[in-house]
Amino acid sequence: MARGNWATIEDRRLIRFAMKAPILEREEECELALSWQQERDEHALRKLTEAHLRLAVSSASKYRHYGLPVADLIQEGTVGLMEAAYRFESSREVRFSTYATWWVRAAVQDYVLRNWSIVRTGTTSAHKALFFNLKRLKARMGEDPSRPLSFMARNQIANEMGVRLRDVEAMEGRMTAGDRSLNAPVADESAQEWQDLLVSPDLEPDAEYIKQHDNEKKSELIELAMENLTDRETFIIRERQLKIGGVTLAVLGSQLGISKERVRQLEAQALGKLKHALVKHVGDPVMAGLANG
Repeated sequence: MARGNWATIEDRRLIRFAMKAPILEREEECELALSWQQERDEHALRKLTEAHLRLAVSSASKYRHYGLPVADLIQEGTVGLMEAAYRFESSREVRFSTYATWWVRAAVQDYVLRNWSIVRTGTTSAHKALFFNLKRLKARMGEDPSRPLSFMARNQIANEMGVRLRDVEAMEGRMTAGDRSLNAPVADESAQEWQDLLVSPDLEPDAEYIKQHDNEKKSELIELAMENLTDRETFIIRERQLKIGGVTLAVLGSQLGISKERVRQLEAQALGKLKHALVKHVGDPVMAGLANG
């Protein structure tokens, strides 16, 4: 396996250790797996995983271009080996290395998806396949890696991978843009950071205080105006106007033992009283509109 400069000194020591581990015979790997599964023999588990650590190294090298530490990728591959050791069935007459390869690859891929970006990248098996194959498909189609995919290429990839066109577009955008720190400067030698450009959906403190004060004042005025209503009118207004969603005329009619048309008449009558009372209290027709809200 070519090492290049992608592995640190510690990584290379781990790789050399993995490559020097003796290869087990079929009978021996079956015995070790059974010892771990039935007796929880940790020595057997360690010997079995160390003998197949080269599988984790091989998988780590294939996913090194995602910018994650090689040692972490190998460690995750080892987790896959341990899972394979727990599930391995020697009666199927399959070598442990053949069986463990899938678990190692799955563990490494899951680690890459969880750590490549702070934003969750893939949630379904189709999205995961798209994430790990988009660059390869783009190169196979002769697309310029520095430019966005053409419309025809996006459609072809969507059909080939069995995903929606917008999934391809979203994944390409995620893989092209990458993560950016909110504390990074907007431009070279600029004191302004990206977080300075974010707009908060919340009101300014002064505006929030004014809004809260106005709402409290409106509530007080409405409660004061409702003193002019009868008990039945108050009940109808609270159920119809002051509750989220409001209760239907039919439901109120059933509760009060009257028709829904009578409820509608009482409601209109009560709203008229509220409007008159609000105008009287505040002397402002605009405030009286609260009774209709």
